[in-house]
Amino acid sequence: MTRTRRRFCPLIPFEKVGSQVSDVVIAPSGARKAGGPSRSKKTRRVDYSPNPYTFRAACRHGDVWTYLSYIVLGLGNMVRGQIVKGLCWLLVEVAFIVFMIDGGASNIAGLGRLDTGGRLVNVIQDGFSVSTTTEPSYVMLLYGMASLFVIACFAAFWWFAVRSAYRAQSLAKLDGKAPGIREDLKDLTDRNAQNSLMSLPVLGILIFTVLPLIYMISMAFTGYGPNGNPRYVSTFGWVGLRNFETLFSNQSGLSVNLNLFLQVAVWTLVWAFFATFLNYFLGMFMAMLINRPGIRFKGFWRSVFAMSIAVPQFVSLLIMNLMLGQSGIVNNLLMNAHWITSPLPFWSNPWWARVTVIIINLWVGIPFTIMQVTGILQNIPAELYEAARVDGANAWQLFRNVTMPYMFFVMTPYLITTFVGNVNNFNVIYLLTGGGPTPTGQSAGATDLLITWIYSLSIDKGNYSMASVIGIFTFVVLAVISLITYRSSGSYKNEGGFQ
Repeated sequence: MTRTRRRFCPLIPFEKVGSQVSDVVIAPSGARKAGGPSRSKKTRRVDYSPNPYTFRAACRHGDVWTYLSYIVLGLGNMVRGQIVKGLCWLLVEVAFIVFMIDGGASNIAGLGRLDTGGRLVNVIQDGFSVSTTTEPSYVMLLYGMASLFVIACFAAFWWFAVRSAYRAQSLAKLDGKAPGIREDLKDLTDRNAQNSLMSLPVLGILIFTVLPLIYMISMAFTGYGPNGNPRYVSTFGWVGLRNFETLFSNQSGLSVNLNLFLQVAVWTLVWAFFATFLNYFLGMFMAMLINRPGIRFKGFWRSVFAMSIAVPQFVSLLIMNLMLGQSGIVNNLLMNAHWITSPLPFWSNPWWARVTVIIINLWVGIPFTIMQVTGILQNIPAELYEAARVDGANAWQLFRNVTMPYMFFVMTPYLITTFVGNVNNFNVIYLLTGGGPTPTGQSAGATDLLITWIYSLSIDKGNYSMASVIGIFTFVVLAVISLITYRSSGSYKNEGGFQ
């Protein structure tokens, strides 16, 4: 009797497998067993319907007290017995008015006279004329943008306060009274607990991410740089789109132009591509090799790779920089062995430097990938491999139809964040090459990424306005690439596929 070999058919994509598994309903542990008494469990209904207390509804159906709350925040709440909540809204409004009178209005007015900052002026103090220096332009810009940010935050508070007044009006009409402070606190810790938990993270993002981003964007429209302004450190004004015109010009002699920007941007994307996917695939290959059943001492090999993670990265990179220098140990050993007659140009030749930083980044990044991938490989269901082997799958088909779909489904967000992180990988480039080698007369070197070029323009050359323009384009490009890639991935389209 001859045994026929079954032809292997590609497995169902994991997105479909996950969607099928998610349809299976598992009985809870408290369910009634066969033949046993039934037990009823009290369940609480959670209302997920849209919030009816919107700002538009408040504008259309609000009463006189709700409309007065447009001017005096919290008045509608206090009239309906919500004294504590109403006083909180009123306190926010009073604090905002005090801030605007005390300095907020003058800070915003200072945005219109940035070019007067850092100047020597005479003021009268105690009947005498005293010379003093006005605030630098960058301080005026910071205070003005911060004041506009406070106004935007108050507008959000005002919007919530009006909705709160309308909610108190509707509930008082429906139930005879508005909820008290205890009911509101219980609501914040129960039905709207997500709002309470997210308030501090959102506040931190607004203060430490959004506000600096607004400041950087506004700086791109100023003359904060040495271009024709010897007093740019303390005095500069608005220049409109002149910095953007400079970036997209091809005039020779400029520290920043379109050709140089495109060179750095292309190298940045090439670097990010190789640094991300070479690390990922080589790290996955090493993790799969260690994870094979026939490999002994798995824990030892994983510990060996983990040792490089324990060493501070900047120490490893600085040692590599010294070892591969013109008089470094690598060139000395090769020359003493008579393998080469002159030092290899690891850092002096542009192409040698680019290839070298990519290879060294592999040595730095592969151990991280091994740690990430190992846990995922060990969680792939063994039944999938067994079913594929029964269908006659070979090693390559197992990898292509089982391992890779699972890995990409789980690790797509990780790959996106790694790509973005490599675009902004300041440490590797700055500590190894410093962006060099740099041609004479140019502001960017052969290995400069956009982030290291921004650092060089701002910190070393003081050209903060052009650095801000480049930062804006870097942010836009990364945001577009990240959103398109993530929304096209299975992790986004079938978010609950493995639940």
